[in-house]
Amino acid sequence: MYAVIKTGGKQYRVAAGEKIKVEQIPADVGAEITLDQVLMVGEGESVKIGTPVIAGASVTAKVLAHGRGPKIKIFKMRRRKHYQKHQGHRQNYTEIEISGIVA
Repeated sequence: MYAVIKTGGKQYRVAAGEKIKVEQIPADVGAEITLDQVLMVGEGESVKIGTPVIAGASVTAKVLAHGRGPKIKIFKMRRRKHYQKHQGHRQNYTEIEISGIVA
């Protein structure tokens, strides 16, 4: 069984037992969270699609860790104008493990 969930403005295809990194969620490490924005649930040939979400469906997950992603370098330049700008960014993330899907 798998599901498509929406969290942090992005969509993820998840199944029980998977570990994924999502946008930062304000929860403690080791806490159980419930993701209730389930867009689609599939099992074998049967697929249930929401409009836009499936009523009563949810995905439970356990928070494993919080962290920061790799550094992204941003470089802006205007040629012949003596303008250069350097900037860096590291995105915060939360690593979760999917424990169950309820449809």
